[in-house]
Amino acid sequence: MTLDQIVIANGVTTGDIHRYARDKSEGKSVDEHELKKELGNIIFSTIRWCDDLGFSPEDCIKLAKDAQTNYQDS
Repeated sequence: MTLDQIVIANGVTTGDIHRYARDKSEGKSVDEHELKKELGNIIFSTIRWCDDLGFSPEDCIKLAKDAQTNYQDS
């Protein structure tokens, strides 16, 4: 996928998660199975998208881990 396609696909998944959050805040029941699936989709798709863009998923994860650690330390 291209970067533009990735952003659109990620937006769809994020939108689904937003809908679950909105439903919960409105007192509606949330299908936990579907929520888990969407969170898993983010993880799995992100790894695939790194590869689609020619990046090593391992390198991307390391950079993110370092950034999270730096943020946590500040």
